[in-house]
Amino acid sequence: MECLPLSRDDVATLTHHFAVITRKIPLHPIADDAQYEAAIEAMNGLIDAGAGDDCHALAPLLGLLGVFIADYEDAALPRPDVPPAEVVRLLMDQHGLKQGDLPEIGSQGVVSELLSGKRELNKNQIARLSERFGVSPATFF
Repeated sequence: MECLPLSRDDVATLTHHFAVITRKIPLHPIADDAQYEAAIEAMNGLIDAGAGDDCHALAPLLGLLGVFIADYEDAALPRPDVPPAEVVRLLMDQHGLKQGDLPEIGSQGVVSELLSGKRELNKNQIARLSERFGVSPATFF
């Protein structure tokens, strides 16, 4: 996209439109939980309007808002560093499962090796566990 010089009229028009947009969509770094909630609400509205499609005219706006949301989450909501084996153990406990109840990982022996730290999950196992338990694959990283 070619950027052209801005006239005073262009700046005035852009200022007006930016003010209108930012009343609905926070286009700045998020500073607190209230701004975060407003940003999430705006993001959901954009997604509902179809902006999740890369061809949609508002897709770049959704992308920018997503960056602000991710930055806030990274800073304000640090994720604990939990080994994948502990995540699997927690999910097993929550669902009342035994080692033999996880064919997504493999045999009971394979599950045992994973839980003892002798083996790591591969991406196919992660994908199947993610689907089974309805969690993001990132949960296992």
